[in-house]
Amino acid sequence: MSLEDEKIPGDKPGNDAKNMADDAKKAASNFANEAKDAANEFGNSAKEEWNKVNTGGSNKVLIGIMGIIFGYLGIHKFMLGYTKEGLIQLGATIVTCGAAGIVGFIEGIIYLTKSDEDFHITYVVNKKPWF
Repeated sequence: MSLEDEKIPGDKPGNDAKNMADDAKKAASNFANEAKDAANEFGNSAKEEWNKVNTGGSNKVLIGIMGIIFGYLGIHKFMLGYTKEGLIQLGATIVTCGAAGIVGFIEGIIYLTKSDEDFHITYVVNKKPWF
């Protein structure tokens, strides 16, 4: 065996270790940039989807159903961010032995019969607390 055959691949002329390391750095840098772009794209789309869920039509349906089923507890009010009105609903239900629960039931039906856009404008943007 000659001395040339015992050298490692990076030691051969035209294929030295420095060139291989530079190529590896470039490849790693390209991969890192692609991963960063993909992560940013995922983050942006996740934010968009989260905003749709928080202000979209599916939330309207959930809030409407909660109003029908648990309206006497004011749960639908809490879900819309109306803490004071939710506590009033809960207190009125306790004081009237449940009779005030009809308000939550009616509001649940109203929520479900409104269009998504009308619901969003009325209860999320304009913050209309009752009916």
